[in-house]
Amino acid sequence: MAAGATPHFQNQSGLAVIEIGAREFMCIGALPPFDHPHVFIDMGADTEAVCPYCSTLYKHNPKLGLTESIPANAHWHDQAA
Repeated sequence: MAAGATPHFQNQSGLAVIEIGAREFMCIGALPPFDHPHVFIDMGADTEAVCPYCSTLYKHNPKLGLTESIPANAHWHDQAA
């Protein structure tokens, strides 16, 4: 995967489940500056994965694009300085 191409997702709201379109992604937990170490998660052939830091359950939804999520605000991207 090219640098910067891995989608990042956050769970600032503390939801139990977030649906995402990606199978390979980074979980950052809460929004910066309260984020946890950014963890790379690869679902492989599975349809769900749990973040080992924040215990967010991510479920793959094939109807969503790589950076799309339910809720929509769970996708995070770093703002340029």
